[in-house]
Amino acid sequence: MNDTAADTNLLEAAAPPVPSKDARPPHVPPKFWDAEAGTIRVDALLKSYLELERRLSAPADPAARRGEALKLLGVPDKADDYRIRCDHGLFDPDPELNGRLHAAGFTPEQAQLVYDLASERMVPLLREMAADLEADREMERLVAHFGGPEKWAEASVQILSWATRHLPGPAVEALAQTAEGVLALHRMMSSAEPQAVSGAAAPDGTADLNRLVADPRYWRDRDPAYIAKVTEAFRRVYGA
Repeated sequence: MNDTAADTNLLEAAAPPVPSKDARPPHVPPKFWDAEAGTIRVDALLKSYLELERRLSAPADPAARRGEALKLLGVPDKADDYRIRCDHGLFDPDPELNGRLHAAGFTPEQAQLVYDLASERMVPLLREMAADLEADREMERLVAHFGGPEKWAEASVQILSWATRHLPGPAVEALAQTAEGVLALHRMMSSAEPQAVSGAAAPDGTADLNRLVADPRYWRDRDPAYIAKVTEAFRRVYGA
């Protein structure tokens, strides 16, 4: 009898426990568990799934979609990532401009093109402005040299008239670009006119100097070495 009771107890001890109704499995969240019925709340699980599906299928934030599209096009994350080259040295990359280019969705290549076009248009303009400024300075020098605007106007007519009769047109045009060239024409005219009137001899070396000035290397090519040679010839002939 005692053996039978012992056997019965052993069998009872070995049998798996019967779960209670409120024993929630650990992998099931509490909100999906019906403790009273001891089962999963299918309605809550289904509702949660449908909400998740709605969020996943909903359109993304417009800003986020634009950011992703810009990345695909090659637009950097921020304007500071542009690597603009300004090899011409006229100006440097401008942070404010780069910010506007980035906001507009410019790729690095497009941003560089903006700068390249700016320099392409600005370089000739700046050179033209510099040339105009230099011309004004040269004109002021001539006016001062001849003693005022009226005397310079009179002298300029005389110089041009003489030069066009005695020198090649391109040489006259080239020399007329600078005050030094105009003064050189004036010196040549001053040394030649007395000879034409009284038969007096021109300064020694005048013929050679005229030949040097007429050479295209002086008035067309502006060869530095040749210009130095002509300048030295002027000093020998006119002492200036």
